Amino acid sequence: MLYPGHAAERDFPLVESALHGAARLPVVITDVESDDHTVAAMRAVGTDRPLLDGARRATAYAPDALMWACTSGSFLYGWDGAHAQVQRLSTATGLPVSSTSLAFADACRALDIDTVTVAATYPAPVADGFATFLADAGVAVLETVSHGIETATEAGILDGDQLFSMVSSANHTEAQAILVPDTALHTIGWLTDLEREVGKPVLTANQVTVWQALRLVDQPTITEGLGTLFSARIGSPSPPR
Repeated sequence: MLYPGHAAERDFPLVESALHGAARLPVVITDVESDDHTVAAMRAVGTDRPLLDGARRATAYAPDALMWACTSGSFLYGWDGAHAQVQRLSTATGLPVSSTSLAFADACRALDIDTVTVAATYPAPVADGFATFLADAGVAVLETVSHGIETATEAGILDGDQLFSMVSSANHTEAQAILVPDTALHTIGWLTDLEREVGKPVLTANQVTVWQALRLVDQPTITEGLGTLFSARIGSPSPPR
């Protein structure tokens, strides 16, 4: 897991526990000059220099695949740019690579979800970029609820009550699912309760990141406690394009 800075990286050991040893998910922290939730700062975390440096350091774990565990640092490059981003990493490492944004698109496709709402930590200019990305992936966004959280650090300290309030605020009756971007947000420990609260699938950044990682290594996993996405065996991810 190539993860920018420090915020909610502790979600990944929680997933390891839920998977009962089916996969190891070591986290390599990539360099971040600013964790501001601005378009410029979030695009900066997804440039080649920090990503290729992180990929080089990740070789110490002899990984079978790499995930760029960042939503805004991928979707703000657009649909084609996000694919090009992971292709450069794959070419440099010889490994299968994907990103959180592409994982969201594949998760929606795998669950036959084409109409969603978004509960975003980000300010509106960044959140709107995610809606545009999803539209280009064939997923209609009925509503984007932006919560204007200004930094990843602030997102990383939100508690359960704030998370539930944020997700519930986006519970549009016609949406098939609620998407919660931002890998800086702790969500793994609450997935089952979140889905019970809103009565539909909730797809969160760290959840879809791990799901995609397992698919990259042909190990889709059915397990309890990680939401609807992990309740059915689904095939391999779409190839980069």
